[in-house]
Amino acid sequence: MGAERRLSAGSFALAAAFLSTFWFAAPAAAGAPELLSDAQPVKARTRSIDTFRIGLADTTFGKLTFLGGLELIAADRKVGGLSGLISLDGGSAFLAVTDNGHWVSGRIVQTADGKPTEIEDLRFAPLLGADGKTLDARWGHDTEALTLSGSGLYVTAETRNAIYRYPWPISTGKERMIGEVALPQDIRDLPRNTGLEALAAGPEDGPLAGKLVAVAESAPSDLHDLSGFIIGPDGTERFTIRRYERFDATDAAFLPGGDMILVERRFSLRDLIGLRLRRFKGADIAAGTVLEGELLLEADFNSQIDNMEALGIHTNENGETILTLVSDNNRSILQRTLFLRFRLED
Repeated sequence: MGAERRLSAGSFALAAAFLSTFWFAAPAAAGAPELLSDAQPVKARTRSIDTFRIGLADTTFGKLTFLGGLELIAADRKVGGLSGLISLDGGSAFLAVTDNGHWVSGRIVQTADGKPTEIEDLRFAPLLGADGKTLDARWGHDTEALTLSGSGLYVTAETRNAIYRYPWPISTGKERMIGEVALPQDIRDLPRNTGLEALAAGPEDGPLAGKLVAVAESAPSDLHDLSGFIIGPDGTERFTIRRYERFDATDAAFLPGGDMILVERRFSLRDLIGLRLRRFKGADIAAGTVLEGELLLEADFNSQIDNMEALGIHTNENGETILTLVSDNNRSILQRTLFLRFRLED
């Protein structure tokens, strides 16, 4: 990788101004705005996934009910590498970010209970910096997660251990970055390939309102915990999450009741492939705490999973909480882009 190109001092000043003015705004409603209207459309097809466990018809996994899934096969590789997701319009639309610095949007055709049956109107566009140049042009494009707040759309860049702020909605795909969130040096110094990976905006009606919760991807060993950060206008507080069995954090999102779901992924020749979902009480996410969490789901190569990296949460018309899990295929023909849907029975 070549030398990094930093944002200008003016961009940082602009970011600071917006943070001080709008940081405490309530998280935005997950409505159905127009997305990426000027972006590049992409032809795609899907394959249905009707069972989660390969060869088995069971749909209940603890507190989760598998609704169904899709494998997305896009004609352009730039649509691969999906690493962050937000669910919109009752689960019928989404905005995603790829690990090579692109927005991806689409419509999800779904049944009344939320089972996805097709993905339509797939589009992509490059993320732009404050100067209008693509993030790829400044080596700041290793974008891994995104979250929506009333103050805008926030995106992590793992290589730079940065959090970018964009306006909402991304209507045309040509919207420019507003600036960067001011971060302490210990976050900036996280390893480049295992840095800021998961990001979630605190619920508006809880103690984390107006703050961002970020989790580092990995740790030096299972003897080390995952580093968590509560980032707000008054500074950054730190907590940790117990790490077990070489699982790494890949995404996070808050449930309507204020608890947080963390997606964990294991992907190596030694362990093959694994997925884990843990739930943490919102009240426990505080400075100095060590979180264990509740295990909601664990799956391996016997299930329909791949390199699971993104999580979106929405509430449907019946008031049910739906989780959408998406995999990052690394733009490889050996991996898949999966959209999996679960209902939380809670």
